[in-house]
Amino acid sequence: MRNRIVEKPIGQDWLDQIFRSRAAMSGGVVRRRLADVEREIGVATLELEVRRRGFHMIECSDQLVIACCPKPVKIIC
Repeated sequence: MRNRIVEKPIGQDWLDQIFRSRAAMSGGVVRRRLADVEREIGVATLELEVRRRGFHMIECSDQLVIACCPKPVKIIC
């Protein structure tokens, strides 16, 4: 029987690291530079994962801010 090597999609480790962080696992906020996201996986891929988890993502200047909680987000000002 041959050993099968199952490869993760490119950038999957980087993406997993975001959502394994203490902040993400406790329902907190995670932020990443837009340039880093583009280099590692692309914004569209991150957006799909954020949506899949029921979280929220905000773009502010050169940062992407992810609220790792499925509850509604209220922007005050």
